[in-house]
Amino acid sequence: MERVELLMPKMGESIIEATILKWIKNVGDKVEIDETILEIATDKVDSEIPSPASGTIVEILFPENAVVEVGKTIAIIATEKEISGQTASVADIIKPTLEPLPSQAIEIIRDIENIKPEQVSQAVTSSSSVDDRFYSPLVKSIAKEEKIGLEELGRIKGTGASGRVTKQDILQYIATEKSLQEPKTEQISPPKVNITASVTSVSGNVEILEMDRMRKLIADHMVMSKQTAPHVTSFVESDVTNLVQWREKNKKKFQEKYGENITFTPLFIDAVVKAIKDFPMINVSLDGNKIIIKKDINIGMATALPSGNLIVPVVKNADFLNLAGLTKSVNDLAFRARENRLKPEEIKDGTFTLTNVGTFGNVMGTPIINQPQVAILATGAIRKKPAVLETEYGDVIAIRQLMFLSLSYDHRIVDGSLGGSFLKRISDYLEKFDINTPI
Repeated sequence: MERVELLMPKMGESIIEATILKWIKNVGDKVEIDETILEIATDKVDSEIPSPASGTIVEILFPENAVVEVGKTIAIIATEKEISGQTASVADIIKPTLEPLPSQAIEIIRDIENIKPEQVSQAVTSSSSVDDRFYSPLVKSIAKEEKIGLEELGRIKGTGASGRVTKQDILQYIATEKSLQEPKTEQISPPKVNITASVTSVSGNVEILEMDRMRKLIADHMVMSKQTAPHVTSFVESDVTNLVQWREKNKKKFQEKYGENITFTPLFIDAVVKAIKDFPMINVSLDGNKIIIKKDINIGMATALPSGNLIVPVVKNADFLNLAGLTKSVNDLAFRARENRLKPEEIKDGTFTLTNVGTFGNVMGTPIINQPQVAILATGAIRKKPAVLETEYGDVIAIRQLMFLSLSYDHRIVDGSLGGSFLKRISDYLEKFDINTPI
C-alpha cells in the first residue's frame, strides 16, 4: 500500500538536523493537508510542520526531544482514499504481512541466535575501525585543539542522531577519559596532602539561570563561525543626510500609498543589493577549497526577539524587489519573526546578512558571520554631527546625518581590497541617494 512520508524539512544551508519539540498529532489521529502535525526547533527558528496530505497518521518514527537529520522520515500518513479502500482498521493497515520463510532463511536465523555476545562486541569493534560518521565543524575544531585524532574520535560514543558525536559528548570525553591518560606525578612534599574538590560558593545575591535551548544552539553556531572563518572587520563613516531627509519627507505619503511604514532597513538592503551586483564575489560560500558563487541575492536581516534571542529571516530575491516590495517584505518578516510564526523556508538560503545595531543606539559593531556566508554588514545609529563639506566657495562646516558601517568578512576568501571596496560602495550608494526619488 502506498503511504505518504513526512520528512524532516531542510531549515537552512548550515542546518543538518532538528529537534522534535512536540507531537501535536498522535498515531491514529486524522489530519488535513497543511494541518500542523508537530513542532521542531533548530538554532535558527522554532517551526510548526504541516501535513503534506490529508489522511491518518499510522506511524511516528521518532519521539519528542529526538534530534533528527534533515531528510529523514519522521512519520507516515495513510491518505483517506487509501484507508477507505480497505476494510481493515488503521492497526491492520500498518501491520506488515508475514510470508513463510524459506528454509535457507531459517538456517541463517538459527546461526544468528547462536552468536555469542562477545562475538557481537568484537564485530562491532572491528567494523567501527573505519569511522564514517559525520562530525560537525565545532566537534572537529575541539578535536583538533585537544589533539584528538580521527581514530580516537571514532571511539567516542555519540549520543546524537545516528550515533553522531555532539559537543557535549566530546567535552565529556575530554573531561573523563582524556584526563585518565595524563601521566601522574609523584607527590613528594608535604607527606600528607588532603585534596578536596573545588566548590563554587554562590551568595544569595547571585541568580543562576540555565540557558534555554535556542540560546544554547545560537551559542554553538556563533562559536563554530569564529572557529571556522578568520574574521576581519572594516569600517567606514557614511553621510546619509539625503536618505534621512527623503524618508522624513515621504514616510507619510509612503504609508498612505502602500499601507506600510518605511524604516531604514529596506533602504539599507537596497544599497547592499546594488553593491553585491558590483562585487558578486561577496555573494559566495565555501565548500572546502571550492567557491560557490550564488546567483540569487537573498538578504538575511537579523531580528531581535522578545525573549532576547536572535533570528535571521531572509528576503528572497531582493534584487527583484523595488523599494515598496522590500519594505513590505521586511515589515512582514520582522513582525512574524517576533510572533514566532516564520516558516522554515523563510530562514534559509540567505547569501548575505544585515544587522542593524543602530536600533539599540550603538554607533558600530563587529558582527559574527552567519555561516556559510562570507560577510555580514552592521549599520550603526544615525547621528547629527559637524562635518567638513567641500563647496565651490571653499570648505565649510555643516551639521550632517552620519553613521558608521562595519563589514565583517571571511579572510579565507574575502581580502581587504574586496571587503573594503564593497563596504565603500555601499556607503557611496547611501550617500548618493537621490532626494527626489519618487515613492
